[in-house]
Amino acid sequence: EPLIERVIVDAGPDVADDWIADQAEPWDIVVTNDIPLAGRCLEKQALVLSGKGNPFTPDSIGMALASRSIGEHLRSMGEVTRGPAPFGPADRSRFLQALDQAVNRSKRRR
Repeated sequence: EPLIERVIVDAGPDVADDWIADQAEPWDIVVTNDIPLAGRCLEKQALVLSGKGNPFTPDSIGMALASRSIGEHLRSMGEVTRGPAPFGPADRSRFLQALDQAVNRSKRRR
């Protein structure tokens, strides 16, 4: 597939995230559950979706980062927090619909 490029980066913390964020351009579509990476890609004006199809936006990323920080703090204090619900058919449907919308939105802007 000519539109797909396989890239292998060096090992290390956040090296892949750094590469993705550095390469992101306006109207690119990034799919990630990594909230800090989502924020970095939004700064580059990319369209960002979670793996369950929920869009990250400039308006929503602040709350997502704050919630992540609170969760990290609670876990560091020994609190047990729930992980995400399992990926189900409704999530797949929502993701595919959100991805289709993002692709169409990106095409109109380019």
